Amino acid sequence: MPVTETKTDAPRKFVPYEPAKGEEYMNEQQLEHFREILLVWKQELMEEVDRTVRHLQEDASNNYADPADRATQEEGFSLELRTRDRERKLLKKIHETIDKINEDDYGFCEACGVEIGIRRLEARPTATLCVDCKTLAELKEKQLGG
Repeated sequence: MPVTETKTDAPRKFVPYEPAKGEEYMNEQQLEHFREILLVWKQELMEEVDRTVRHLQEDASNNYADPADRATQEEGFSLELRTRDRERKLLKKIHETIDKINEDDYGFCEACGVEIGIRRLEARPTATLCVDCKTLAELKEKQLGG
C-alpha cells in the first residue's frame, strides 16, 4: 500500500512577502498575499481528499484472502482516515482564517494583540498567537499534562 503524503504544512510554493520600508502592517496587499496562500493550501487539501476517496474505493475492491494482508490494508485505511480527519480540522481553520482576513481582523495575537509577524504567518498562516503567547501556552499545557 502506498504511503500517503500529508498536506498539513502550509504550501511552500509562494514568493515571500517583502514589505516596503514603513509599510503598514496587514495592509490590503499583505492580506491578499495571505488570502492567496490560504486558498492554495485549501485547494491542495481538497485535491488530497479526492485522491484519498479514489484510493480507498480502488483498494476496497481488493479482497485479500490472507488475514495479515487484510489487516495491513485495514491499518492503511485507518491511517489515511486519521490523516484526512486532521486535514478536515485544518480546512475548518483555513476557512476561519479567511473569514478573519475578510473582516480585517487577521495577523494580530488573540491573547495580547501584538502583531504576529509576516514570517510567522507565512510559516503557519492559521496562527492566532504571537511567538511569546504560543510559547507560554505550550509551557502551560506541558505543566498541566496535556
